[in-house]
Amino acid sequence: MVADLSQLVKAYDVRGVVPDQWDEPLAELFGAAFVQVTDADAIVIGHDMRPSSPGLAAAFARGATARGADVTLIGLCSTDQLYYASGALDLPGAMFTASHNPARYNGIKLCRAGAAPVGQDTGLTEIRTLVERWSEEGTPAAAAVTPGTVTERDTLSDYAAHLLGLVGLDGIRPLKVVVDAGNGMGGHTVPTVFAGLPLDLVPMYFELDGTFPNHEANPLDPKNIVDLRARVLAEGADLGLAFDGDADRCFVVDERGAGVSPSAITALVAARELARNGGEGTVIHNLITSWSVPEVVRENGGTPVRTRVGHSFIKAEMAEHGAIFGGEHSAHYYFRDFWNADTGMLAALHVLAALGSQEGPLSGLLDSYDRYTGSGEINSTVDDQAGRLKAIRTAYEGRDGVGFDELDGLTVTGADWWFNLRASNTEPLLRLNVEARDERTMTAVRDKVLALVRA
Repeated sequence: MVADLSQLVKAYDVRGVVPDQWDEPLAELFGAAFVQVTDADAIVIGHDMRPSSPGLAAAFARGATARGADVTLIGLCSTDQLYYASGALDLPGAMFTASHNPARYNGIKLCRAGAAPVGQDTGLTEIRTLVERWSEEGTPAAAAVTPGTVTERDTLSDYAAHLLGLVGLDGIRPLKVVVDAGNGMGGHTVPTVFAGLPLDLVPMYFELDGTFPNHEANPLDPKNIVDLRARVLAEGADLGLAFDGDADRCFVVDERGAGVSPSAITALVAARELARNGGEGTVIHNLITSWSVPEVVRENGGTPVRTRVGHSFIKAEMAEHGAIFGGEHSAHYYFRDFWNADTGMLAALHVLAALGSQEGPLSGLLDSYDRYTGSGEINSTVDDQAGRLKAIRTAYEGRDGVGFDELDGLTVTGADWWFNLRASNTEPLLRLNVEARDERTMTAVRDKVLALVRA
């Protein structure tokens, strides 16, 4: 029987329900196909805390060694820790995680040596084709006569040391920080990375539990940082940090318990990375980050480059432009000195360093980086995405001072506002983001566009 991978293999990774959509025998085929497509003679594998992750990772390793590749197992890790291992060891890698998805899901994030992404256009389509064929015909004998070896390696301390070497934390004032790990891999990485820093750490949900008993490990949804916001206020903390399930994204809460826009964090880190690089360099940002980001980049001597939404586009632009940093509205932060890969932990260390090197509160520090009012992403279910986008464009065409671009969906820009409307690739949704110089303008633009979208 041919495996149906149409709902399993996504644009950037493999992700689905276990065991309904995939299981260990299928993971073994993915391991064999990964080695064949990448022509790797050695790979590194890590996994998160989900109950199905160790078995799936072991099956993938069996498939890889059967094709002659040596396997280094780094065990429990965050996704950015796997990227570290791929970069430091110069090996292709596989990370078993479904990030912030519910417990019944699992997936694989794949990369080539040096943490270079493997996506639909960079090998994932070929891997899918092989797995589908082998699921029906069986895996052909490998050319290698000697199976690969399996070794175990602990990379956590080296990962922490690498990150700490990229941020100047010497001499910062003591800070009280609440960290919500969401029962995800932040509970594994934060204690080691933060050890020895002048931090009064208040841990929340550090127990590794892939059933997520407290809340979903998805801080992008405001309901999942309610506990963190309350704890920051109760503790009188200087800030709060929330990591998603595989701890590659980090969200920030200020001393007032207010969530901080990832665009503000992007602008702050961009300014710091530019200063670290002599006041020059390229910074990548996607088209729905705030106007603040390119403004701050230019003010600090850098060159902003705007790109589509999605980590594969960010990483491609990072490589093409030799960019020093990149940021997305979704709290993915990419660093040249981290193999162009994303790491929320490094962004968090930058926030701690910036806050700890001055005496004011985080809200005051971020005022200059958070200059506009945004709507956040608003989803609308529509039957005819293309038709609605055309109707929106028609409604705004001919207005003085209004500009359009279609880099990713439709972006409409006025004198003191802009909005972007993008179609989902997987659902009948249009995603709206609005920003303006003040709340009143943002609300008016948001309500007008939503009325047109939902007409």
